[in-house]
Amino acid sequence: MELVTDRRGAIDLTNTPVHLGLGSRALPVEGFEWDGRVLEAYAAAVANDGPEGRLVMVFEGSRSWETWERHPAGDELVICLSGRMTVIREVDGEHEPVGLGPYEAMINPSGVWHTADVDQPVRFMTITPGLGTEHRPR
Repeated sequence: MELVTDRRGAIDLTNTPVHLGLGSRALPVEGFEWDGRVLEAYAAAVANDGPEGRLVMVFEGSRSWETWERHPAGDELVICLSGRMTVIREVDGEHEPVGLGPYEAMINPSGVWHTADVDQPVRFMTITPGLGTEHRPR
């Protein structure tokens, strides 16, 4: 995993997320993977941005999520680009489903557990405060 400070070509957000940091920096994260070692290296590399750092990614898939997650450092923006999905938030022990279609967005408030059901193949973008993100089985 490497933060790239000088990238001039196109960036495929499904493979290379972009970290938005302090000072209006936008840094591609080359070699990003959902692997404990890589996530720790990313967290260390952007630690100085604290809770203001954001990770911008695009996901594609046709399966519902297998976990819940929450972001204690701040709100997360979820934008559906194509297909349909239902984001489910857990608020006061109750599930609150929010259906999203193309070009619809929602905000997952800081610290709120959420997961998603995929109604059909979907492509969506997230802008996430990664610091301290937690996961639990669904």
